[in-house]
Amino acid sequence: MKVRAGRGFSLEELKAAGIPKKLAPTIGIAVDHRRKNRSLEGLQTNVQRLKTYKAKLVVFPRRAHKFKAGDSSPEELANATQINADYMPIVREKPSVEFVKVTDEMKSFKAYAKLRLERTNERHVGARMKKAAEAEKEEKK
Repeated sequence: MKVRAGRGFSLEELKAAGIPKKLAPTIGIAVDHRRKNRSLEGLQTNVQRLKTYKAKLVVFPRRAHKFKAGDSSPEELANATQINADYMPIVREKPSVEFVKVTDEMKSFKAYAKLRLERTNERHVGARMKKAAEAEKEEKK
């Protein structure tokens, strides 16, 4: 599937990353309570993104001389820089292409004819089973 930025992280992802849902909007994390995680892989990817974000996050105190729990240390505050571009953009992996020599068998393969044949077989499977069952019944008599 195409990976893209959505409206926010699900509550399950926030819980797995150890971020309270009330704290998330205050530190710049969007929360979408309607979202559901449909795959474990996607959940783990988003949890990892949240953990990386939290590790890089520098929280300034509201008052310069009054530090509270959760605020960054003075050393981190001194080294902090403002980022104006997209922070932690989603990187799309390009699929690798494997080149193969075209064989005579590949050239002679009729894909459309094969599809039509399989579609016909699927459509007639019930009637063929019924006919085979009747023929077996006739043999027993």
